[in-house]
Amino acid sequence: MVNAALTNPVHASLTLSGIKQRQARQQLGLGMIRQAFNRLWNDKRGNALIIMGAALPLVVGSAGLATDTIQWTLWKRQLQRAADSAAIAGVYATVQRQTVSSAVDTDVYANKTVSTKLKNANILLTATPLIAYPPATPSYNNAVQVTLAMSKSLAFSSMFMSAPPVITAAATAATIETGTYCVVSLESTNATGINLSGNGSVNLGCGMITNSLSLDAAIATGSSSVTATPIAAVGGVEASDNWGSAQLLPFTIAQADPFADVYPETTNCPGTNFRVNANESANRLSDTGTVCFSSMTLNGDVQLGSATYVIDAGDLSVGSTANVRCTGCTIVLTSRTAATNPNSIGSVTMTGGPQLNMSAPTTGPYKGLLFYQDRRALSGTNEVNKINGSATSTLAGAFYFPSQQLDLNGTAKLNLTCGQFVARNVSFSGNGGIENSCLAGYGDGSILGRHVRLVG
Repeated sequence: MVNAALTNPVHASLTLSGIKQRQARQQLGLGMIRQAFNRLWNDKRGNALIIMGAALPLVVGSAGLATDTIQWTLWKRQLQRAADSAAIAGVYATVQRQTVSSAVDTDVYANKTVSTKLKNANILLTATPLIAYPPATPSYNNAVQVTLAMSKSLAFSSMFMSAPPVITAAATAATIETGTYCVVSLESTNATGINLSGNGSVNLGCGMITNSLSLDAAIATGSSSVTATPIAAVGGVEASDNWGSAQLLPFTIAQADPFADVYPETTNCPGTNFRVNANESANRLSDTGTVCFSSMTLNGDVQLGSATYVIDAGDLSVGSTANVRCTGCTIVLTSRTAATNPNSIGSVTMTGGPQLNMSAPTTGPYKGLLFYQDRRALSGTNEVNKINGSATSTLAGAFYFPSQQLDLNGTAKLNLTCGQFVARNVSFSGNGGIENSCLAGYGDGSILGRHVRLVG
């Protein structure tokens, strides 16, 4: 059977016309779509919304990761700070207990101190702190190493992680030798240990340290000019322009007595008062070994030998008219009755003669010591040893007054060669100058400070 559309011309024409109409409508629709899309594409009012919608997941993700990164960094810093503080606290605990307890007890004490430090820092750990004690090295001692760990969920990243990440921090602290000191104040109470006043200049070429617990453990007042670094104290160090460019080290470890193993002569040799008046002279160059006196009063020209001069229960007094010279001598102030009568131990008063040239021995039990006062001497605010020199004077060696105050006065000028000053309290005063030089250094007699530092 033949299709009617083929046999009927009219019907075929109508069919072809319908097809064309549909095609025309389709083209018109596509054109309208193109026009609409072009209008939409060129319409700036919709671009921002579309782009924002497309970028929103990326923005949210970036913000979430940034927030997590900041939070992670904060937690890491808090944990690291806790580890640093705990390690430092452990070293202080170890140092404070090492002279009175066994090593095992010291370790336990340090552990307790570290744990307390962490508790005070509000750090919630997910693992027991690891506390180790690395062996001593030439660079540091009393080392304490603390390793901490904690887990915390991050607000954004936790949606994609099966378990919260672990944050760790480790720190090692130890005591290291820092600074060479030529002034050591053994004061261990709240009294000021080092005091500089007046209008003169003090040039030590080394550091000063005091064991004073005071917040004003070391002070400098007046118009004094100080050249010494570092300035350290167990307590605080008051800031002052007088210190110049000195490094200030407050709240450090107490300095040990550098001459703690030196003991006074126990000889019972009889002694008389050795007195040289003004315009008189005395030549004792032949003195060697130990020479005993009950006191020494020098106002004239005196040549001492290379000997140890023991003053038993008496004072050393050097007047303004004295010329005193010695090479390799030591003045020892002690008393045979010191155990029962500490007040019998004498003191030193040097008012600054025209010429004081005295140097300490380089060998023997009093190596490096020019003046030695028995540590059993009576302590008190009125117990003061005074050293004052002239412009032509030079004193070389250590001044040791562990129980009393040492007052160095530069009213004229006091020249010192490799001077070291160890006393309960040390005071620099006057309107002149105090100059201490030690070009070759103190060698094995150097007094080195110990300070707690993070070393890893």
